[in-house]
Amino acid sequence: MNIGILNAGGDCPGLNAVIEGAVGAASARGWTVYGFYDGFEGLLSTPENERWRILTPESCLNIRSTGGTILGTVNKGNFTVKSGVGGRMQIADDVLARSKATVERLGLSALIVVGGDGSQTIGQELRQIGLPIVGVPKTIDNDLGATDYTFGFWTAVSVVSKQLDRLRTTAYSHQRIMVVEAMGRHAGWIALYGGISGGADVILIPEIPFTLEDVVRKVELTKALGQREIIIVVSEGATIGGKLLTLDEETKGEVRLGGIAAFLSTKLETITGIETRYCVLGHTQRGGSPIPFDRVLGVRCGAKAIDLIEEGKFGETVALHRTDMVSMPIEEAVRTLHLVDSKSQLIEAAREIGISFGDAGDAPES
Repeated sequence: MNIGILNAGGDCPGLNAVIEGAVGAASARGWTVYGFYDGFEGLLSTPENERWRILTPESCLNIRSTGGTILGTVNKGNFTVKSGVGGRMQIADDVLARSKATVERLGLSALIVVGGDGSQTIGQELRQIGLPIVGVPKTIDNDLGATDYTFGFWTAVSVVSKQLDRLRTTAYSHQRIMVVEAMGRHAGWIALYGGISGGADVILIPEIPFTLEDVVRKVELTKALGQREIIIVVSEGATIGGKLLTLDEETKGEVRLGGIAAFLSTKLETITGIETRYCVLGHTQRGGSPIPFDRVLGVRCGAKAIDLIEEGKFGETVALHRTDMVSMPIEEAVRTLHLVDSKSQLIEAAREIGISFGDAGDAPES
């Protein structure tokens, strides 16, 4: 059997682990794996310009410890389906036809699509034209309802936590406020876990509306208690007065979020008179070597995808449920976002140790 695999959308730690897991499991069955370069764009190969390579266990040996992806990935191009917040675009018919022709020319019996909700939506469109698709969920945002955790998320949290440790010492030295912007789009998981583990004083996430007045109140109370430094972690998708800040409104496809840390930094310094700096962690959260959890989860996802192919479960995606690898239909997997529950025990525990979410629900200072 010949099968294909591709990575689409943003990169994250753990993608190579998925590739290694899939190639190892496929090789054990005597199958050949075609790895497509640069996501779905690799499906537009021609005999004159092939955009794939044969993957073997030897060529993928121990790549699980390496960040990024050996196959490359793109989140723009001919297969863009996301437009703005919640918008959708259609893939051109000729692009779909060329993709199907490549799969048929190479004699592929299945195609593994490793990507987030946008990539899985593209996978569904390919399935509708007759291609046998199996999905593997990928996002550092941890916002897919199909799975308890996505590989790359805990590595991103680790990056945030470590950077807060570093920023705290310089903030203490100068008695500054530090505003740190984390990724996460419309889900606050990275900011929440990174902020709690890194000792943030304020955590601002999309799921809990905050006001500048409540943030200022927390800052002033904290300073009154004699604390020299104040650390604020804000998710890129947190809103100010219901407005989402973006870097480029004209981007084709998904809008680029960002700018909220700079906005808050200016406002807080003006209102409080305290010297304030901001730091956008950006793609440092996507880069580097995955932590052990993400390496193991990635390998398991890749191997499980091969199981689904062997069982003929096309149109399904891999998912982690507690400690088990399971599967579910792709359309069900991308239907619901996994968002932070503002009433959860995790949020309440954070409030009880003095963390503010910039709202009226903050616990009173002792």
